[in-house]
Amino acid sequence: MNDWAAPSTSPASPPLLELAGISKSFPGVRALDGVSFDLRAGEVHALMGENGAGKSTLIRVVAGAHRPDAGTIRIDGQPIEITSPRIAERAGISILYQEFNLVPQLTVRENLFLAREKTVGGFLNAKRERRQAAELFKTLNVDIDPDAKCSSLTIAKQQAVEIAKALALDARILVMDEPTAVLTHQEAENLFRQMADLKARGIGIVYVSHRMDEIFRLADRVTVMRDGRYVGTKPINDLSRGTLIEMMVGRKLENEFPKQAAPVGEPRLIAKDLRRGAMVRGVSLSLRRGEVVGLTGLVGAGRTEVARLLFGADRRSGGSIEIDGKSLSLRTPVDAIRHGICLITEDRKAQGLVLGRSCRENFGLPNLRRFSIGGFLRQKRERSFFADFVSKLRIKIPTQEETAKNLSGGNQQKVVLAKWLQANSDIILFDEPTRGIDVGAKQEIYLLINRLAAAGKAILMISSELPEVLGMSDRILVMREGKIAGEISDVKNATQEQVLALAMR
Repeated sequence: MNDWAAPSTSPASPPLLELAGISKSFPGVRALDGVSFDLRAGEVHALMGENGAGKSTLIRVVAGAHRPDAGTIRIDGQPIEITSPRIAERAGISILYQEFNLVPQLTVRENLFLAREKTVGGFLNAKRERRQAAELFKTLNVDIDPDAKCSSLTIAKQQAVEIAKALALDARILVMDEPTAVLTHQEAENLFRQMADLKARGIGIVYVSHRMDEIFRLADRVTVMRDGRYVGTKPINDLSRGTLIEMMVGRKLENEFPKQAAPVGEPRLIAKDLRRGAMVRGVSLSLRRGEVVGLTGLVGAGRTEVARLLFGADRRSGGSIEIDGKSLSLRTPVDAIRHGICLITEDRKAQGLVLGRSCRENFGLPNLRRFSIGGFLRQKRERSFFADFVSKLRIKIPTQEETAKNLSGGNQQKVVLAKWLQANSDIILFDEPTRGIDVGAKQEIYLLINRLAAAGKAILMISSELPEVLGMSDRILVMREGKIAGEISDVKNATQEQVLALAMR
């Protein structure tokens, strides 16, 4: 048995859900190798591991999307074969994926009762459905109009609709996959309150997240996977951050945020009084050689909008941008790229990669001029340069022709980084650089940021994770309602409370 493994200490009644010796292989890949897991009534059980550890495959087995090659699944102690999502649903299992399973064009009520419509004499009983929908939302303490179209709802309210769907199906097992990834601070707090109510009702929650603070706040137990194998299960009170990280990555990380000071030089980029509608209202900032400037604030404060103005992706209605003292007119991202500015977007899937193309092709896209002669691509040269970055960034791909959509989140992020590093950008705008990636991959990104700063690059790091901002920044700018609410220069002595006070006052 692994040294980390802890025997189940469940009470006399059997677990709500029990997985024993689950294995699953795909062509050339053993995704799960004898994984065990159990979930008790009224607990939050965190499922953790690096990208590629097998968490998503295990969730799909529970959801009935994958059939295991070996192993046993039990619900309330009784063996069950979950061969389809419908069987999982009937067994009381609901999955809340990062991408919601809602029909945007339909109303909230229609989504709640889709394929389970209430009829009387062959006629839809919409009044009854509205009443039941209202009762569900009252249970969740959220105000949602049953007749509103789902496309008109905020992300947080769409998530509440997904939870209400699970309650409408009498779900007793709820799997949440990165549920706070795109929520504001207040929306996340509302979700946590809803989870506490669900626990009180005896619902068991499997919680998947890379955010350590959430795990230590919410989880009763933690199960860790690594390379498709079960590492161990521990009560949260028996774990420290360091121990949990060691379980996940298989080694000790001496410093979760390995910030290294670099010589800070003259300003490379200066922005003055940037404006665009209500989202950016007079923002001024500077980025110096060798400096990492953290830009934070609540979701919706205007951070991404500032980055898009600096990259020429949006037209500013006012203000100026200078590089090395020369005023720039950035009409498009092409202009920004030519002046050595790159943007690593927060949504790598929608904006950072062409998911249906190979890793090599994604790497080459902003670098076609470097790899072409007379309009013809020198693919051998492209492969050679990409191979160098695959080695330096430790990108895990079977071949350069692997489709980008098949990579884990951390490896997708590294491909995005590789293409911009090849472009030799001097001013690097990171927007949520570690969102959705595991602690081991985060460490590699942080070390890369150190190397870039040491090489004299000017870096703007936008992040919602305050430990990351405090751990990796030389200066911190805090945004609120489209403006810079404050600047923190003494980062070593700064606290999360200090940052939040600026963001929320």
